[in-house]
Amino acid sequence: MRITYWVLLLFLFFPIAKSIAQQKKYVIHTVAFYNFENLFDTINDPDTFDEEWTPKGLQRWTFDKYEKKLGNLARVLAEIGSAENTDSPTFIGGCEIENRGVLEDLVKQLKLIEKDYGIIHFDSPDKRGIDVALLYQKKKFQPTSYNNIPLYIYKEGLAINESSKASAEEKTDDELEVSTKNYRVYTRDQLLVTGFLDGEEINIIVNHWPSRSGGEKKSSPFREAAGALNRKIIDSLQRINPNAKIITLGDLNDGPYNKSVKLGLGAKAKKTEVLPLGIYNPFEEMAKKGFGTIAFRDAWDVFDQIMVSETLLKTDYTSFRYWKAGIYNKSFLIQTSGQYKGYPLRHSTTEIGFSDHFPVYIYLIKEKK
Repeated sequence: MRITYWVLLLFLFFPIAKSIAQQKKYVIHTVAFYNFENLFDTINDPDTFDEEWTPKGLQRWTFDKYEKKLGNLARVLAEIGSAENTDSPTFIGGCEIENRGVLEDLVKQLKLIEKDYGIIHFDSPDKRGIDVALLYQKKKFQPTSYNNIPLYIYKEGLAINESSKASAEEKTDDELEVSTKNYRVYTRDQLLVTGFLDGEEINIIVNHWPSRSGGEKKSSPFREAAGALNRKIIDSLQRINPNAKIITLGDLNDGPYNKSVKLGLGAKAKKTEVLPLGIYNPFEEMAKKGFGTIAFRDAWDVFDQIMVSETLLKTDYTSFRYWKAGIYNKSFLIQTSGQYKGYPLRHSTTEIGFSDHFPVYIYLIKEKK
C-alpha cells in the first residue's frame, strides 16, 4: 500500500511540475502618460503668457514651490505601473510643460536620475507656452526620428480671450487663444517619435488636444480636427509599413466616446471590433464603468488615454503586444478633505500637490527568448 501511495503521488505531482516548467516568462515595459499641470519654471518668458507662474504672479510661484512640484511629479512617475512592473515606465508622455529646461530639472530628481531618461521636446505655438514631450529610458529605447506636427485650426471672427465669456462650468486654465490677424487657434503640436524598443520599431504620438474653453459643444470642432490629424499621422505610418506598431497617447480634453476619438480617430472599445489598420482604446470600457482621470462637479471623465494599433493586439507574443491598461490613482494622489475631496490632488497657492489629472498607463509584453 505504501508503494502504491507514492506512485500515485508521483503521477499527481508530475503534471503540476510540468505546468510550472512550461510557464512562460515575459519582458515587460510600461508606457505612461501624465498631465503635469502647469509645470512652469519661475522665470518670465516675454514671448508667452506665463506671468502668473512667477514670484510676483498670481500663483506666487517661487523656486521652493517649483522644487516641491518637481519632487512630487518624480515620485509619481517612478511608481506608475509598479503593480506588475517594478521598473519605472520605459516611456512617459507628458503635457503642460513650459520648456525643455523644466524637463531637464525633472529627470534629475532623486527618484528618476538613475533611470537616465532622455528627452524629446519641441516648443509649440501655444500662447501659454505649454508643450508636449516624451521621456524615455535610454538603455531600452533608441529613437531614430522625431517630429512635431502642427495642428492648423481657425476660428474666424473670434477675438482673443472671447472664450472668457463662457459659463462658469466650462471655464478652464487652458483657455484658447486666437490670432486677431489670421484667426488661427494656437494650440499644441502633435509629437511623433519613432525608434527601437529591444530591437523592434515602435511609433509613439504624444497629444494635448485643444481645451473645452468656451464650452464643450462650441470647441468640439477643434478637437475633432485634432483627432483627424492624429488619424492622418497614423495613416501615413501605415502606408509606409502596414505592420507598424503605433501608440497614441495624451490628454485629449474629450472622453473616449466623443466625436474626436470615435469618428476623428476611429478608435474602438473592444478588441474584437478592431480591423486591420484600426485603433483600440482600452479606456472606453473604463469610462463606461465610471472610472476617471479628471473630475468636475463630482462627475468623472477619462480625458487621458492611451490607444494602440491593431498590430499590438495579436496573440503571438514573440513580438511586443499590448497586455493591459490602468489609471494610476493611488491614495496619495487624492484630495482627502474640503470641497474637492476625492478629486486628484492638484497644487494651489497654499498647497503644492501633483496634478488635476490622474496618470494612465499600459503594458507591452513579449516572451523572453
